[in-house]
Amino acid sequence: MKKDLLLPLFASIALIFAVGWNYLSIPGVPDWSEEELRLIASLSLDSLPPLPLDPSNLVAEDPAAAEFGHRLYFDTRLSSNAQVACATCHKPELMFTDGLALAVGVGIGPMHTPSLVGLAYSPWFYWDGRKDSQWAQALAPLEAKHEQATDRVQLLRLISNDAVYRGMYEEVFGALSLPAMLPESGSPDGDAQQQASWNALKPETQTDISRFFANLGKAIAAFERKILPGRTRFDDYATAVVAGSDEDNTLNNSEKSGLKLFIGKGQCVTCHNGPLFTNHEFHNTGVLAVGRQMPSMGRYDGVRISQEDSFNCLGEFSDAAAEECTELRFARDANDLVGALKTPTLRNISVTAPYMHGGQMTDLAQVVNHYNKPPSSMLSHNEAKPLGLRTVEKIQLVDFLKTLSAPLAIEQKWLVAPDY
Repeated sequence: MKKDLLLPLFASIALIFAVGWNYLSIPGVPDWSEEELRLIASLSLDSLPPLPLDPSNLVAEDPAAAEFGHRLYFDTRLSSNAQVACATCHKPELMFTDGLALAVGVGIGPMHTPSLVGLAYSPWFYWDGRKDSQWAQALAPLEAKHEQATDRVQLLRLISNDAVYRGMYEEVFGALSLPAMLPESGSPDGDAQQQASWNALKPETQTDISRFFANLGKAIAAFERKILPGRTRFDDYATAVVAGSDEDNTLNNSEKSGLKLFIGKGQCVTCHNGPLFTNHEFHNTGVLAVGRQMPSMGRYDGVRISQEDSFNCLGEFSDAAAEECTELRFARDANDLVGALKTPTLRNISVTAPYMHGGQMTDLAQVVNHYNKPPSSMLSHNEAKPLGLRTVEKIQLVDFLKTLSAPLAIEQKWLVAPDY
């Protein structure tokens, strides 16, 4: 064969070998620095601390409350059309997401449904952090017009008139009674008729009903605290490599390279840190607004809403002492929070598409491309800076993200609806 034909052939073989090498599962110890090993260890489930107590919810660890909350979670009767439950949007089989761009309950919501996995570790809830406890968050969909669209008076009637529910409620919270002259419906956050019915009630009756309503949220939260992530291939690799061994070959070379990018050049670990791959904070990363919606003000509005919420940690329905409400009392309120949205967990990210607060991105490649060349933010400034990742590096990063999925660490009975 002529020399001028051999050179291109050898060049092509070399290119194929160089790219393909990244995908081979070959034993070997990567050159991890001490700092990289520290970061890898910090991301592992081995570093996940015990679930913190929620001082605002005294029944958070009560098994009877969890059983009650589990039943409420799957019950479609807790909606105005008897077709929508918490589980409608937070499906166990989809890692407690719904697979849709925007949540669909009684109506279509303005935001994408985030996962509930490990959410009990977070001090803030919703994309803008407008709720400061898991039980307070659980209450909002019940009365939201696009979600379950019922109200607290209707729920009081339902629980009181259902023998099973009434027994479960009273086991956890004590005696339950219907106030005299109770309207069919009523809520301070409802439509004009619901508000009028609510305002006609005596103040002490309003307080009793709202306390009952808060208790439903506390029971649901007791159940949701059990939704914890399971051990992934990454966690197994992290345990091995931190111990000084890479011989189990849990990750292939492309996935290891992606991990190196994740904690290094890709700068992902800046926000997606800790064993849940989130700092539980709020950032503006220039994600475009949901179609036909104004850009979200994000945490700028969320922090104010949380401070005014009657169900917050400092409110009368909280079980916490004021000094235990540190997050709420010292919540940061600044102009740079305009457009900032909560950092989601990356646990199970490969099975919880679509992505971002409005489901604007359909796959992980789109997400990586966004951060590789971040656009200007529609509001305030974009915290993300260009990364300069090469094509093969973007592939490696996605390959690593796919190692973060695994079955949940939860008993099977909690993942299915109880018999009603």
